[in-house]
Amino acid sequence: MDITANPVQRPQAAQPAPTEGGAATQISSDFEVFLKMLTAQMQYQDPLNPIDSTDYATQLATFSGVEQAVQTNDLLRALSSELGVGGLSELADWVGKEVRSAGPVSFDGRPVALFPQTNTDAQTWEISVRNAEGDEVQRIPVAPGTDEVAWTGLEFGGSPAPTGSYSFTAIGRTNGQVITDAPVETYARVTEVRIENAQQVLVLEGNRKVAYDAVTAIREPRAG
Repeated sequence: MDITANPVQRPQAAQPAPTEGGAATQISSDFEVFLKMLTAQMQYQDPLNPIDSTDYATQLATFSGVEQAVQTNDLLRALSSELGVGGLSELADWVGKEVRSAGPVSFDGRPVALFPQTNTDAQTWEISVRNAEGDEVQRIPVAPGTDEVAWTGLEFGGSPAPTGSYSFTAIGRTNGQVITDAPVETYARVTEVRIENAQQVLVLEGNRKVAYDAVTAIREPRAG
């Protein structure tokens, strides 16, 4: 089994691409309005108390500075967009591999490998299994320090759980009091990578989505 543990090398996050020509068109329009206002200011100024020519130069310099700042921002956004596309290309190599993350699991009747974090000072541990409706269907006792355990797909009473989405939470207790609980990580195969809302997203089996930076490990898929 070939596993790459956290930290996972990640590509640059994608940024939304600017609308082509939008900022430049706005600047051009604003500059025309500015010139009209400046011309009107010169035309209707008090001839007995004319405006100092340096004031006009200051206004022109200020507008020019704003124009340059807007264009610089557009260039930076374009550069970030290019980096984001490059990052998506790197994520394409993850398709077909299994990634580990916390979140619901698509259960198809086969046992599910769970990876709880049980290294804190809790005296006892158990994993709570809940279905898509949020109903608890099973509790699995776990020894402190355990880093992998399997849910065989059985509910309370030993009946097989139906296929569907399930979530897992590791609960640690000391003196009967809950001192920690956290989602349990599982592996799932990547079926697609995409950009949504300017973020790189992995689509896993069962159509579950996870942000690329929520992944803690990558491995080659296990047989079966």
